[in-house]
Amino acid sequence: MSGAPDAIIIGAGVIGAATAFELAKAGWKTLSLDRNAVAGHGSTAGSCAIVRMHYSTLDGTAFAWEGYHYWRDWAEYLGLPAGTELAQFREVGCLVLKTEANGYMAKHIANSAALGCPFEEWDADAILARWPHLCLESFAPARRMDDPAFGEPNGGRIGGAVFWPNAGYVTDPALSAQNLADAAKAHGAAFRMGATVEAVLREGGRVKGVRLAEGEEIHAPVVINVAGPGSAAVNELAGVLDDMTIATRPLRQEVVHVPAPEGVDWERDGTIISDSDIACYSRPEHGNHILVGSEDPPCDAHRWVEADTGYDTAFSDQWTTQAMRYAQRVPALGIPQQARGVVDLYDASTDWIPIYDRSALPGFYMACGTSGNQYKNAPIAGKLMAALVAYCEGGRDHDAEPMRFTLPYIGREIDAGFYSRRRPVNEESSFSVLG
Repeated sequence: MSGAPDAIIIGAGVIGAATAFELAKAGWKTLSLDRNAVAGHGSTAGSCAIVRMHYSTLDGTAFAWEGYHYWRDWAEYLGLPAGTELAQFREVGCLVLKTEANGYMAKHIANSAALGCPFEEWDADAILARWPHLCLESFAPARRMDDPAFGEPNGGRIGGAVFWPNAGYVTDPALSAQNLADAAKAHGAAFRMGATVEAVLREGGRVKGVRLAEGEEIHAPVVINVAGPGSAAVNELAGVLDDMTIATRPLRQEVVHVPAPEGVDWERDGTIISDSDIACYSRPEHGNHILVGSEDPPCDAHRWVEADTGYDTAFSDQWTTQAMRYAQRVPALGIPQQARGVVDLYDASTDWIPIYDRSALPGFYMACGTSGNQYKNAPIAGKLMAALVAYCEGGRDHDAEPMRFTLPYIGREIDAGFYSRRRPVNEESSFSVLG
């Protein structure tokens, strides 16, 4: 890149790369900085990459339904040359079991109906006709393995579910971020890997740029924090934490990979399942494996870490707990002696709803608190951030007059203040990875 950038983007994960792509398309000269390779390590590489539509809030549902369309039209959205290796979106559907914990999906059904997002209500017979290897006994509430009642049915039964046919997952989340970075570069964006930001610089009451660990200063009138689990540390460097009612923190998570039961082709016939009865979600994984994540039940202590480096990357008893919980739903599941899966960090906000906002420091923006439930929204989050930067840098006060933003595919206008750093804690949230 010749000359100083118009905007520095800290973080080259999937949302950071999407933000660079959208700003570059709009004519901004961007420089993305990341201490790792593009999505080579961190939340994007470790993401389950699930693309679903069901959220507990209407705004969250609208954003996710909009986001689906970019994955469906991935090649067209990127505009990369023919023959480029692209991440693949597998549209396998998402089945959400109706439970007392999720209000039997009443809010989610209403949200999808209001937006014209396709869904189907299934009874227990329909579930078993499609996936006869599932056990529909109820085990709620989810328990720790040291609880004497762990694994014991409670006498109830799962009576139905909601199925979103358009849901699915991306086969290679790291490649999807690389695709976005390549698309951004095609529009003039620059990326520097192995660059650690040591300070956020100020001058004249606004952001001036950043200083790297080796002492180099890079100046720009706009800096955007998309640092994933490092977002809180970057916000501290910028001195903007006192202005925020919503905080972000790095949270350690474990994801289980187990083989599908013998005789079941889960890679071909499986679906995403969200099961609040046992507090697990799952999706098919390459090699006829099943990926199992946690829905953060109250009995499991959140494993917050102090920093996004130097944390324990070894599997713990949480791996076994999640595998055993899932075996309650799939009794034929074989649990291997060797733990396989992913140990990584989420960038979790106070209410598990992201912050897409400006900050108290003019020119400093943030897209943070996104891990766990925003991978799917990366393309539309990038569009929102590009529009927000233009809105604020054009002289508008987003705090006093929040930007209205139209979601291009579904044509719905949203209030971007929903994602404000100053919002009250959203009590409609699930307060979990479900958003």
